[in-house]
Amino acid sequence: MLNKIWFWLLVIGIVYMLGKSVYLTATSAPTAIESEETASGGPSGHLSQAGKTLTDASLDAAQTSVELCLKLAGVMILWLGVLQVAKDAGMVDALAYALRPVLRWLFPGVPDGHPAQGAMVMNMSANMLGLDNAATPFGLKAMKELQELNEHKEVASDAMATFLAINTSSVTIIPISIIALRSAAESKDPAAPIFGILLATLASTAAAILAVRWLSRLPRFSVSSALAKPDESPTPTHDEQ
Repeated sequence: MLNKIWFWLLVIGIVYMLGKSVYLTATSAPTAIESEETASGGPSGHLSQAGKTLTDASLDAAQTSVELCLKLAGVMILWLGVLQVAKDAGMVDALAYALRPVLRWLFPGVPDGHPAQGAMVMNMSANMLGLDNAATPFGLKAMKELQELNEHKEVASDAMATFLAINTSSVTIIPISIIALRSAAESKDPAAPIFGILLATLASTAAAILAVRWLSRLPRFSVSSALAKPDESPTPTHDEQ
């Protein structure tokens, strides 16, 4: 899907460049004739200039992307290493134990000490640090562990829905990636938006948890409703027969 989006963005950009060049050539030709001046490069002057601009912009963007990746690599490697050390040292299990009351309330269907708790804690910790790329593997592992607890494999459980809702709400306390990007762009105060990000995180996470709890109680979004076939009618009881 992303490949198709990028392909059509490139096609639209090239077509726009060609169309704009033809339009500028057509509108500037009468002016050049009236003033008895020769258009630079002839009718293809605007087209060649647009091609040069496109080429220069592409090369500059490619160079900038590599430089940006190198600047972000150090920050990502540092915090990924910290998370891995925390995992190997048993700090993740200790954090999951400390957060057990919260995890029980958010995910009542997940038993204490289950591997899903550790994976969810790692995922949320990475998200809180703004390390989205690092959070993805832990999120996939958490969903795999939650699927093992799911009694109905073809339908997402309440715990899975809650976990996805929290992830979608973008829980971020220290936006390391944003700070690194602003620092790479030579911002005078890279950490300036932290307060606004905290407010947005608090509002979005609270809304996500309330929404998933409320929707899970509605018959339309219940697991039994999702399992029922559209043409399937309830089985009549003995009294009804």
